[in-house]
Amino acid sequence: MADNTILSRLDGLKLKYEETGQKLTDPEVIADVKQFVQLNKEYKELEPIIETSERYRTALANLAEAKDILANDKDEEMREMARGEITELEPAIEQMEEQIKLLLIPKDPQDSKNAIMEIRGGTGGDEAAIFAGDLLRMYTKYIESKGWRYEMTSFSDGAAGGYKEVVLKVTGQNVYGTLKYESGVHRVQRVPVTESQGRIQTSTVTVAVLPEADEIEVQIAPGDVVMESCKSSGAGGQHINKTESAVRLTHKPTGIVVECQEERSQFKNRDKAMKMLRAILLDRSKAAQHKEIADQRKSQVGTGDRSERIRTYNYPQGRLTDHRIGLSLYNLDSVLNGNIGELIDALIAADTAAKMKD
Repeated sequence: MADNTILSRLDGLKLKYEETGQKLTDPEVIADVKQFVQLNKEYKELEPIIETSERYRTALANLAEAKDILANDKDEEMREMARGEITELEPAIEQMEEQIKLLLIPKDPQDSKNAIMEIRGGTGGDEAAIFAGDLLRMYTKYIESKGWRYEMTSFSDGAAGGYKEVVLKVTGQNVYGTLKYESGVHRVQRVPVTESQGRIQTSTVTVAVLPEADEIEVQIAPGDVVMESCKSSGAGGQHINKTESAVRLTHKPTGIVVECQEERSQFKNRDKAMKMLRAILLDRSKAAQHKEIADQRKSQVGTGDRSERIRTYNYPQGRLTDHRIGLSLYNLDSVLNGNIGELIDALIAADTAAKMKD
């Protein structure tokens, strides 16, 4: 039997799909780059559900016809064929309904974007910086396994190894939608290499994952940004230490400061620093909205707030625990070697289940 609630929502989406398609042919819309890009994105996002809904409607019509034959046709051969079709169609329709329900979950428009990942040592001094380096290795190995690319745009070395802070730009398909669950406080429990008494220490590292903002999404007035050139820090060869190719940008209205030192060209560093600044400004502009949604939904995956303790890495027991979904894995070495797919899949599944419940 057809789900009338689903059919009603599909009718509305089909109408929106057709109206959006018409708008995309309007010369005024085509001339407005921001509006055209947004509408084209909405149109493409609707395509999968429209295609699935057409198959769903066809299956419903075929099922109704088969049931009619079974109820009214006197030909036993036709009735037998109808029984076979009903046996095939009913589970297929149930499966399509579940697929449609998943497709009807509102998508975060940021999910398809590239991401800016910031990893910073928290409490624990040198040990926190060393663990920040361990997490950097974990993430870069995972990024490589996904076929994505990353660039280290800014870093500050730790005194005993690792990094006080490091910023990556990650590019690829659905990067932000995958990595966003890593935002929060990561706690490590182990005996530090700097500990001579063999005592277990608890330290923390903060991870923030931000969607890269498009220029049309975040407009920055030229007069609002002060640029300073400076010498790059850390290892990088003789050239990078002798020239002032590194760039520091200060956004006057908010006081946000970003740096980029990866490139030898000051122009390229400025371009990358501007992208980082846009990402941070976009993140701030959406923070209140995200908090409101999180407060209303109370998703078991958590808010993604970087002040929230999300995970513990316990070295003595070889255990990793994600506190948001109560998942413990006893393959810590493998996880730290970049095999975090199982963990991220579990977080995505929990988030999807929470949204479907809502």
